[in-house]
Amino acid sequence: MSSDILIALATYNELDNLPSLVVAIREQLPSADVLVVDDNSPDGTGVWCDRFSIEHPWFSCIHRESKQGLGTAARLIMQTAIDRGHLWLSTMDADWSHAPRHLPSLFNAAEQVDVAVGSRYIAGGKIEGWPWHRRMVSRVLNTVSCRLLRLPISDASGSFRIYRVSKLKEILLADLQATGYSYLEELAWVLNRAGATFKEVPITFRDRQAGQSKANFREARGKLATLLRLMLK
Repeated sequence: MSSDILIALATYNELDNLPSLVVAIREQLPSADVLVVDDNSPDGTGVWCDRFSIEHPWFSCIHRESKQGLGTAARLIMQTAIDRGHLWLSTMDADWSHAPRHLPSLFNAAEQVDVAVGSRYIAGGKIEGWPWHRRMVSRVLNTVSCRLLRLPISDASGSFRIYRVSKLKEILLADLQATGYSYLEELAWVLNRAGATFKEVPITFRDRQAGQSKANFREARGKLATLLRLMLK
């Protein structure tokens, strides 16, 4: 029987981070199920998942044959949460940028709304480990994105969120087009247009604990294209 709560992580080469993160998640939410969608990580992330799942029935992994983008992984995760009958879906980064200790406060907020957002950009939220110019660029881009798309949040590009699964059922997941990180803005925009309610909770975001960032120029270009496409609708 599935838990009411599903915590989902999309991975590519996160073997140095994932094992300890999964343990920390369960320490905060002992009744939650944990799902990993792995894009055939060459570092053995998927292999570890298979081994770990043998003795831990609350843990599962979906393997994809190649690196297909965070947006497509998110759509698979959302559909899986719907199919398995979970009531709540939490998404977070697999690199320790999002601390599991914030999960209880996010779930407290989620009980009152459709989407609870772990925010770096409200009172009490902060970023650690980024140089000042990266923090400034992120803050400006988030402000612009939220205003252009008329989103009722201040952090549109963070993936630390909890969704009410019944609200996800109301939108057409197949209509989401973004394949990369810009799926976050697109999903928030679609949910907002569907009448979803939002609440932000302050979090401390830290630069990844190990490994290399997946952000690059291609992702930035994809984000711009997504914003323009949504603005024209």
